[in-house]
Amino acid sequence: MKISEVRAMTPAELEAKLKELKNELFNLRFQLAVNQLENTKHISEVKHDIARVMTVMNEKNA
Repeated sequence: MKISEVRAMTPAELEAKLKELKNELFNLRFQLAVNQLENTKHISEVKHDIARVMTVMNEKNA
């Protein structure tokens, strides 16, 4: 996900995307714990996406 895509979202879309990403991160961590995760780099990518969404949310609130 690119930052330009995140900046184009409305606050409601940002909230929904954040919830979706956190749920995805939870599922990835669970897969990692039971040794079913094939690509561990995906966890860090999701964390970066969460940080992007939270940054834009803070910018829009300020």
